[in-house]
Amino acid sequence: MGFKFGLTMRRTILPQSLPLIIPPTGIQFIAMLKDSSLVSVIGVWELMFLARTLGNKTFQHMEMLITAAMIYWCLSMCLELIQSRIERHFRTKSD
Repeated sequence: MGFKFGLTMRRTILPQSLPLIIPPTGIQFIAMLKDSSLVSVIGVWELMFLARTLGNKTFQHMEMLITAAMIYWCLSMCLELIQSRIERHFRTKSD
């Protein structure tokens, strides 16, 4: 049709591919967030590692681990809400 690359991507390819790409990408992002607690086994400074370290210092293991779990839960719920809004936006736009 003679479109340039940018115009072809913006008008033809992206409107068709984004509704298909958003759900698996969002699920993968949320799974990476949840799997980040496994990184603490390696010793990387992150939320679960911090909770265990602070729990060892104050002997309040359960309180720290429950707090870390609640933070992970809140982050997951926020990301799931954002993903559902994006999916709803593209679903109504394509209908």
